[in-house]
Amino acid sequence: MTEPTPLAPAQLAAYFALTEVASLLQHAVEQQLRTDGGLTTPQFQILARLNATGGRLRMTDLADGLVYSRSGLTYQAAQLEKRGLVSRTPGADDERSVEVTLTPAGRDVLGQVMPGHVELVQRLMMTSLSDTDIAALNDVLGRVRDHMRTAPPRSAAPRAAKRA
Repeated sequence: MTEPTPLAPAQLAAYFALTEVASLLQHAVEQQLRTDGGLTTPQFQILARLNATGGRLRMTDLADGLVYSRSGLTYQAAQLEKRGLVSRTPGADDERSVEVTLTPAGRDVLGQVMPGHVELVQRLMMTSLSDTDIAALNDVLGRVRDHMRTAPPRSAAPRAAKRA
């Protein structure tokens, strides 16, 4: 096996800057979500994704979209269900699948945490960026995301269709 080409100094600096920014933002977001709504980041992502997509999704679609393991998502959804923020039911088209539905209480909690979440993201990230920076960031990170999605980690890979 040949040695990989080392990262150039600029590549290494970009990698470290990205991971540091992600860690700092993630830490602040986790604190805000716990304080304002008693939510974990995955729980917030579940509620927000459900809210953005009409309030109902299959668990596998949620896991694929959130890049979260199916077992981890099942645990987080169960915690949300215990709080009455979502309900889980057998899929309408396939009884082997499970659908998650956002409840009115889930919408309320999302509404409770969202103002602080938006303020935090604006203050920590967006205020330091121009509109041109945001467009460039969307372009660059979108391309990286799309490239990474061509070979996602096993937990984020779409499930193969079952044979009849």
